[in-house]
Amino acid sequence: MAVFRFRMQSILDMKEKMEQQSKNEFAQAQKELLDEEEEMQKLRRKEELLYEEGMRLRQSTIEIQEILDNKKAIEHVKGLIEQQRLAVVMAEKKVDAATKRMMDARVQTKTYEKLREKALAEYQMEENKKENKEVDELNSYRFGQRPAE
Repeated sequence: MAVFRFRMQSILDMKEKMEQQSKNEFAQAQKELLDEEEEMQKLRRKEELLYEEGMRLRQSTIEIQEILDNKKAIEHVKGLIEQQRLAVVMAEKKVDAATKRMMDARVQTKTYEKLREKALAEYQMEENKKENKEVDELNSYRFGQRPAE
């Protein structure tokens, strides 16, 4: 029996590599998103601590400069939080784009895998037909070679 060769195997291989690459890009984008969200949590915790410190400063003897410094620090952290919120949004968009690319690559790979399966089935059917034809010819030859009784 002859060996099956899928004539679009190189394309299928390329699509599989592209799919793997898109999976890696998705994983990287997901990691970046988690890192950005973690940074956001750190900034929010810092903001909470500054608010607590501000409350403590206002309850003890009034130190105007310390209260002003605390207020400036809170405003600075709020600005950082807003920047971080934008970074998180951008990271989410990257994850969404990577997800779409990954899904598109998977669809393309699946398409070529289906074409390969169909070509293999056709090949096997043709090989079976050839084999049956050879068996029929062999039986016809054997039947023709029998001495007449």
